[in-house]
Amino acid sequence: MAEMEDTFDAIVVGAGPSGNAAAYTLAKEGLSVLQIERGEYAGSKNVQGAILYSDALEKIIPEFREEAPLERHVIEQRMWSMDDTSHTGMHYRSGDFNEEKPNRYTILRAQFDKWFSAKVKEAGALVLCETTVTELVKDLTGRVIGVRTDRQGNPIFAPVVILAEGVNGLVGQRSGLRPEIAPESVALAVKEMHFLPRETIEARFNLKGNEGVVIEAMGTITRGMTGTGFLYTNEESISVGIGCIVSDFAEGEATPAELLEAFKAHPSIAPLLEGSEVKEYAAHLIPEGGYKAIPQLTGDGWIVVGDAGQFVNAVHREGSNLAMTTGRIAAETVVALHRKGEAMDGYTLKEYERRLEATFVMKDLKKYKGIPGLLDANKTTFFGTYPRLFSQAMQTWFRVDGVDKKTKEKAILKSFRDSRSLRGLLGDAWRVARAWR
Repeated sequence: MAEMEDTFDAIVVGAGPSGNAAAYTLAKEGLSVLQIERGEYAGSKNVQGAILYSDALEKIIPEFREEAPLERHVIEQRMWSMDDTSHTGMHYRSGDFNEEKPNRYTILRAQFDKWFSAKVKEAGALVLCETTVTELVKDLTGRVIGVRTDRQGNPIFAPVVILAEGVNGLVGQRSGLRPEIAPESVALAVKEMHFLPRETIEARFNLKGNEGVVIEAMGTITRGMTGTGFLYTNEESISVGIGCIVSDFAEGEATPAELLEAFKAHPSIAPLLEGSEVKEYAAHLIPEGGYKAIPQLTGDGWIVVGDAGQFVNAVHREGSNLAMTTGRIAAETVVALHRKGEAMDGYTLKEYERRLEATFVMKDLKKYKGIPGLLDANKTTFFGTYPRLFSQAMQTWFRVDGVDKKTKEKAILKSFRDSRSLRGLLGDAWRVARAWR
């Protein structure tokens, strides 16, 4: 450490999508940047598959498709409501997604993050891995002026530190910038990688070339807890996982591993994984508290981006695009202030928040700000009662058994009224509409 310069224009803590977006944008604009990552390399802590939304990355690296390690571009989205033996679903598939510049891709985070980090280095940033930031350095007024790490040597200084440290936000917590994350605002997801020949995947999901499918599911698979399951197709593997709010795991009896095993054994999922070889398993925390859980984002000498800022749209299962967008906007804010020679204090850095307000990030999070509370207060109804009712209704409707259709319609309506009552059904519809605006 003694041989390294001890002062930079900016320090970025973390090398995930938000940290890489911030470090790359800063370095491309000519600022001296130090990026610190506690993993062996960027992406070393991420073995799972994920979804990459191209619009967010295109704004940072327009030519990324020419060299980024992409798996499949998504042409079909399936959304399932599951009970114990079946699923009721809708899906959208379009040949329009086989466009010259596809909109969504499946990726493997370990490979993608490593590639993105290489681009950060090419842009001129100094990337320091296997290093943990132990605390933020403050001056006598409380202003953040740098960091200390677990390496020997003096503190490293910068007028601004961008905290892209992930959902736990440990550096911010230890430095008194934010409270400990609430267990009801974070989900624990467990994931596996199932390897299959690419021709098997393509036949099983009706795909060709690099086309891909995404399945997102909810229902009794989470045993009354707030959560979802998912399945993504990669080139020669399938990412499958399930996650629930941490506070629900603490109160419930099922473990994450038990939920995953049951999900994989479900009659709707098991045939898709048949014959696969499991090579990777991981657990990962995901911020799902939404708009109301967003912590303080700026202060004297610091900015929060990505998962550390609760920037995940849990309703649409979007995360990487919010991470990269917040990282980019934070960097653009710092660049603008740097060029004007302005101080990076709590007042000037508020520009980051003003810029975010104009983007889809804050608009979408505000739109769905009532959803986490709605689901938490109605777990049994939305993750148990309705999935079973939907399945029962479909069973009744599609069985050809000599019963006339009008009688079937009455039986279906009666099952909903008996389970929720007319008043309950109307109340549920009103609560969903109210939380969805």
